[in-house]
Amino acid sequence: MERVRYGIIGFGRFAEKSIAPAIKASPNSELVAIQKRSAVAAAEKAGELGIPYVFDSVEKLVRDKAVDAVFIASVNAAHCGETLAAARAGKHVLVEKPMAMDAREAERMIQSCRSTGVKLMVAHMLRFSPLLVRMRGLVQTGAIGRPVFARSEFVYDARLSQRSWLHDMRLAGGGPVYDIGVHCLDSLRFVLDDEVTETGSLLVPEPTEGTTESTALLQLKFSKGTPASILCSYDVPLRRTFIEIVGTEGGLSASNFTVGERVTPLTITRGGADGATEERVDQIAVPNLYVEEVTHFSDCIIRGHEPVLTGENGLRNQVVLDAAMRQRRD
Repeated sequence: MERVRYGIIGFGRFAEKSIAPAIKASPNSELVAIQKRSAVAAAEKAGELGIPYVFDSVEKLVRDKAVDAVFIASVNAAHCGETLAAARAGKHVLVEKPMAMDAREAERMIQSCRSTGVKLMVAHMLRFSPLLVRMRGLVQTGAIGRPVFARSEFVYDARLSQRSWLHDMRLAGGGPVYDIGVHCLDSLRFVLDDEVTETGSLLVPEPTEGTTESTALLQLKFSKGTPASILCSYDVPLRRTFIEIVGTEGGLSASNFTVGERVTPLTITRGGADGATEERVDQIAVPNLYVEEVTHFSDCIIRGHEPVLTGENGLRNQVVLDAAMRQRRD
């Protein structure tokens, strides 16, 4: 197999803007099929983009022999069922974050893919960012001493999104906590190379059975003792992301850390003996991260390797998300 042939499940604006171009740009991947609920709309998009196969149901797509793997980009509530269907059909699965609606679903997805021998990866594309890799390396080598605090922010105006289901608890599972807070969470886990042991949350407004929160503040404690916070919101009229690690000997910080295809400044601060601080800024070239994640997953399929973003990693994120939303369920 020289190229992995993908079908995209839940083909919407995000898939058209980011995932389809990434698969087409990947050297070891090929986009051969898309699925939308409307056969007419699917055929129209496929014609525009030069995609040969069109389906109006997930079952039809995963049964087609022209497809080797699926990229699931549908609403969160569909991730589990669509993963199980793909696994039964022997298709490898790259599923968008959040992995599932809860940890129980995530466990079912892992077990189904394991029992059918297909690969499962969760699309946390930021793991492929040279910026976060650099931050992780600096933390591991002790460049900023022992981490004493970490924080991450991701805010944007969800009124500009065409995903009408974002505020529907039954389809989304959570608001910004599930949509963008999970990016912050996975990035902090990666950079600190540590796992969350305690989770607290403030959700505004308090979610109901049908409506998600719009803003959330998460308070975390990692196993090595590092406290951390995550701020995520749908209610801010600008798009901003930020990550910072503060240590006993210095700190690391970067704005716009989620954006690819750009050069991102990484600010490195070191404390001096006289109380003064030294600061330098490294310019980190960040590629198209969607291309990187698709290429990695295809390489794992071709070579028989395990992806770096396993289902188990997605499950660990899901456990924290569940804990953050627990006040609604208790």
